[in-house]
This record gives sequence, structure tokens and C-alpha cells, in this order.
Amino acid sequence: MALGGAAVRCLQVAMSFRDLRNFTEMMRALGYPRLISMENFRSPNFTLVAEILIWLVQRYEPHSDIPTDVDTESDRIFFIKAVAQFMATKAHIKLNTKRLYQADGYAVKEMMKITSVLYSAMKTKELAVGDRAEEDNSKFKFDLGSRISDLKAARQLASEVTSKGATLYDLLGKEVDLREMRTAAIARPLEINETEKALRAAIKDVLENVEKNKDLLNNVVSDETSLDAKIEKKKQELERNRKRLQTLQSVRPAFMDEYEKIEEDLQKHYETYVEKFRNLSFLESQLDEYHRLEQEQFEEAENTMRIMQHRLKEEERELMKGSLKEEDSDIDVPEDEGSDSDTEEFHPSKPHLTRNGIMAGRGASFIGNMQGGDSDETEDSEIDVDEDDEEDEEGEEEEESKDLDDDSLEGPLSRGRRDNDF
Repeated sequence: MALGGAAVRCLQVAMSFRDLRNFTEMMRALGYPRLISMENFRSPNFTLVAEILIWLVQRYEPHSDIPTDVDTESDRIFFIKAVAQFMATKAHIKLNTKRLYQADGYAVKEMMKITSVLYSAMKTKELAVGDRAEEDNSKFKFDLGSRISDLKAARQLASEVTSKGATLYDLLGKEVDLREMRTAAIARPLEINETEKALRAAIKDVLENVEKNKDLLNNVVSDETSLDAKIEKKKQELERNRKRLQTLQSVRPAFMDEYEKIEEDLQKHYETYVEKFRNLSFLESQLDEYHRLEQEQFEEAENTMRIMQHRLKEEERELMKGSLKEEDSDIDVPEDEGSDSDTEEFHPSKPHLTRNGIMAGRGASFIGNMQGGDSDETEDSEIDVDEDDEEDEEGEEEEESKDLDDDSLEGPLSRGRRDNDF
């Protein structure tokens, strides 16, 4: 019950939040001496409501006589009724006394009716002062085009004044005859019977009004007694319901043990579900990371193979060009008539292909010079050496790529095992 009351109170305050804001702004603009916060009406605050109502009534009518005692319940009821009656008779504003007595957010809606009237009056006065100032400023700025409607209205008023003056002249011409008739009527003696009859009719009407007012008073008394009886009956029902609520709260339901057990099982299942979901998410992320690394390694291996193939082709092309140049130079050398020993002196000795293979990283570099020979055996041997070197290099590259793949596979798996252990 306490939680329900708090929820209803919060709902009431939330419903009147905009009214609270507008009310505080209007009261500040009207010159209320005390600072009003929107938090003042979250709970019933009759003292502040009474102070604001007294100030508003004094602002509307400075000489008003409103009781200010709000100590007891009867004083507060009398005060609310007096304020509502005053505003109904003077300002023609109908207030809901029940909401005013609540002194919460709904009371602000009722006080907004008074503050809105005073605020609009203040704004109208400010606009009138501003218009007067504008008229004073534009007094010497006469525009005939903007005064055409005023000229038409003045012409119509002039014609009406002429017609009314003629009618008044005709009526004043009849004053001589009317004066004689009026004098004769006043001088005529009053008849006592008619006067007595008129007085008796008036007395009868007054007595009837008195009886009606007495009947209304009697009805008010009867209504008051009936309302008191209903209030007493409702109080008894409220007390009976409170006792019943206390008994229901003290008794523990039969299914409560089963409910608590099921709730504990549900909590355990939920914790298991959360743990599995977290593990599944982690494994999915690790799998995505593994696929990404594998793709990067595959692309890197492809790029490395492509670079090595291109480098080997360039080296093979350079070797072929060098061998062709040396063969051409051997063919172009002229033969002399001298002895073979002389020719041997002019021809350099046949150098053999020397190659120093240096493996560094993922590529291979060859250092040496090559000159063409005369025999086919040397050429065949050189070609065989190149083929053997290429096969050795390809085998070493395949072994290195396998080692890199094994390292890349072991890295994520070992990290995944460590994360699972943690």
C-alpha cells in the first residue's frame, strides 16, 4: 500500500510538472517575494499554498478581508471556502476547493487560474504602455495611407451624431406636453388601497423568499448529516480493509517456498547461460582473429613467392644475356697465321663460372662473373648448376613457408588456451 501511494504521488507530480514550471515563472514575474521551487509541491504543503493564496487575494483586492488562521482542520476548511467564494464573486473564477485542500500538484492547477488572470493583466498593461510609447514616438510620423480606415470611421460617426442630434431636438420639442402630464401624475393623490395592496404583494414575495432560504438551509443540514454518515461508513470500511490487509500480509502463501526455489534455479541457469554466452563470444572472436591472421600470412606468402619468381626470372635473363654476349665476342675474334702458342697468348684462359650463393632472409643473391667458353660441356655444366641451385632455393623457400605457417597456427591457439585458462 505504501509503494502504491508513492507511485500515485509521483504520477500526480509528473502530470503537473509543466503547470509547476509555468506557475513558478508567473509568480516570479508577478513579484512574489519568496522563491518557489518545483520541489515544494511533491508532497502536500498547505502552509505554502495558504501563503500564496493570501498573497494572490491581496494582489487582486488589497482591501479584502480573508481569515489567515490555518492551524486547525476547521480553520483550513473555512479559509479555503472563503478564498473560493471571494474569487467567485470578485473575479468570476471557479476554484475546486477539494484540490486546493490537497495542497499538492493539483492545487497548482487551481492557483494557475488566478495567476494567469493577473499575469495576463500585467502583460496587457505592459503592451498598453509600449503602444503609448510607440504612439508618442510616431506622433510626428503621419501617414495618410494608414489612416484611411480611421477617416471612414470618423465620417460614419459624424453622420450618426447628426441623426442623433435631430432625434434629440424632436424629443425636446415634446417636453412641454410631457412636463404637464408629469406634473399632473405627481400631484395626483395616492390611493391607500392600491398602496396597501402593492405593499402586501411585496411582503408576500419576501416571505416566500425567506421560506425558500429556510428550506435550503434545512436541506443543507440534512445533506451534512447524510455526508457525515457516509464518511463514518467509509471510515469503518477503511478500517476493516486495513485489518484484512494486515492479516493477508502476515499469512505466508502456500506456494511461496516453491516460488523461491524456482527463482534460485532460474538464477543459476541464468549465470550458466551468461558464462556460456561469454565463452562463445570469446571463441568466435578468436576464430575470426585466426582467420584474419591466416589470410594475412597467405597473402604475405603469395607476395613473397611472386617477388622471388620475378627476381629469379630477372637473374636468369641476365645470365642468358651475359652468355650470349660472350659467345658473340668469341666468334668475332680473328684467327692469325701464327702458331697455336701465339694464339693462346692472345686468348685469355677459359674461366669457369664461379658462384657464391648467399641465402639471406627469404631471397637469394648470386655473386660472380661469367664469360663464355668454347666447349659445350661448360655450357651444359653451367645450366645444370643453375637448375640445381633453383631447386635448392625452392626447397628452402617451401620449408620456410611451412615453418611460418606452423608458427602462425601455434600463436593464436596458445593465446586461446591461455585465455581459457584465465
